[in-house]
Amino acid sequence: MRYDDVLLINGREISISAPTYFIADVASNHDGDLSRAKELIGCAKEAGADAVKFQHFKAKTIVSDYGFKNLGQKLSHQASWQKSVYEIYEQYECNRNWNEELARTAADVGIDFMTTPYDLEAINMLDQYIPAYKIGSGDITWTSFIEIVAKIGKPVILSTGASNLEDVERAVEAIIQHNQQIALLQCNTNYTGRVENFDNINLRVLTSYSLKYPNMVLGLSDHTPGHAAVLGAIALGARIIEKHLTDDNSRIGPDHSFSMNPSTWSEMMERSRELEKALGDGVKRVESNERDAKIVQRRCLRLTRDVQEGETLLEDDLESLRPAPEESLPPYVSKYVVGRQVIKRKAAGDALFLSDI
Repeated sequence: MRYDDVLLINGREISISAPTYFIADVASNHDGDLSRAKELIGCAKEAGADAVKFQHFKAKTIVSDYGFKNLGQKLSHQASWQKSVYEIYEQYECNRNWNEELARTAADVGIDFMTTPYDLEAINMLDQYIPAYKIGSGDITWTSFIEIVAKIGKPVILSTGASNLEDVERAVEAIIQHNQQIALLQCNTNYTGRVENFDNINLRVLTSYSLKYPNMVLGLSDHTPGHAAVLGAIALGARIIEKHLTDDNSRIGPDHSFSMNPSTWSEMMERSRELEKALGDGVKRVESNERDAKIVQRRCLRLTRDVQEGETLLEDDLESLRPAPEESLPPYVSKYVVGRQVIKRKAAGDALFLSDI
């Protein structure tokens, strides 16, 4: 099973040793308005996102009006929708006549432009503008479509919400048989934004993924409030983070309520970059900012009395006290010091050095 341990998106390296790549998912938050869509691209850039992503679906090619009407009830986050599921999808379609202008706007502000495509037309129309593709969790079983995306050869970012390991394995195989540029994202597909969803985000799946797919690029597509899930994911090895973005959580629309806004997104970025610094490289050493502390907090062997040149040191002549100047003898060598002769006069309280004995 072959896949790359480094993804390249617009020349940007994404790997376990690189900074986390943040994708701001506008989704339906453009509210069908091109000017709002462009403003949200600017918001994403100003908030610190690396990429801005749209969702290119058409109601007629993603949902069955008949099917949803015959479910008998609206489920999950759709329960609060005031219109039919089909009507909502139709209302919040991303107009494909906007593609060139959206891509140009993203390029002008300096942010990567991406999409989650939901049909072949979207791929054909958007491929010239995007450096990577996102496969949404809902399409994890649509392996024929996944293979079409994979064959294009651009990085494929796969979300794995509402799925089991068998679903994940099937989708991963559909990608890597054609394309080694893959990222695997843990996701909990619940868009209610409730605090209770922390019970189900299950970040340790990232550990399971890292064991099953060693060195594969991992990430998190998250819909929980606040920053806890994102910070936990980064600590567990996620290097792609996807969150929804709006400019106003009070707006009416299916995605606004649980989205990040520019203020919370900026705070998430600050906390995440702090965490990345704090994670370090895993090499245990005396750090540069600890060198003084090492001296003042460590103990060294010190004399309990004045000693003259040629005297033999006894156990009672030694005690272990702070500070420990550079090159002073540490307490753990005391058994090798007892019985040795000093070669110079030393006063009570002096630290001992190898050059003294």
